[in-house]
Amino acid sequence: MAFTLVLVLIGALLLLVIGINALQQQKQRAEALRRTELARQRAILDETEEVLANTGMFPCTSHVNLVLYKRIKEAAQQARLLSNPSQKSDYERRVLDLDAMIANLQKNPPQQPSIENFRLPDNDRQILVLVQTLKKLRAIIRDEHNKGKMDPAIFANEETRISSLQLRINVDSMLSRARSSCYMKQYGSSRQMVTKALATLNTIKGQTPNDPFISRKVEEAKQLLEEINNAVKMAQPAPAKAKEEDDIDMLFQPKKKW
Repeated sequence: MAFTLVLVLIGALLLLVIGINALQQQKQRAEALRRTELARQRAILDETEEVLANTGMFPCTSHVNLVLYKRIKEAAQQARLLSNPSQKSDYERRVLDLDAMIANLQKNPPQQPSIENFRLPDNDRQILVLVQTLKKLRAIIRDEHNKGKMDPAIFANEETRISSLQLRINVDSMLSRARSSCYMKQYGSSRQMVTKALATLNTIKGQTPNDPFISRKVEEAKQLLEEINNAVKMAQPAPAKAKEEDDIDMLFQPKKKW
């Protein structure tokens, strides 16, 4: 009897240990998932805030700003639910600030500045930041559209604007590099970049023939190509025609008698 009781107690103890280990493992998995999801929401926050901070580099509509603010707010709300008590107050204040910004945007008329006045930054680092920002912005609005949080008409318009801005940056960069190469007398590289820019412009011109930017840049590229060709001609050595004529005169001139 006593032996049986001991076995029962040992079995109960083993079950208790197994149960405690299972609970601890479950708690650890839940904590790991919480931390992973919190890190993901913070990454969304940081990336979206970075894009929002760089929207001053290009003509940005109020629709895009509204999408970005709402995305930041949603990430902040999720982070608040997942964060420790000491961090919750920071996210709560951020959500309140975002509510005020969103309400202010929604009560004002939509703003859609023209991209015709867009100018490429002079600094190469700024150009790189701009290119990366537009790439991230396109990914964000596609994600928001796929979630059903963006009107299809607004999404299509913003996609078109981003594509147009990327085209302008690409063409302006190629023409700028072509001018620099021409100044450095690297005429082969310069001609290659202008030709590539013209090919890009002509392809887009077939799709949007009434775009004034395309027509203007086509003329600019043609003029630059002509300048490069003229520079190549000027850089070529003068033909040795005069020397040949002197040699012929020397050959047929009367021979002196000694």
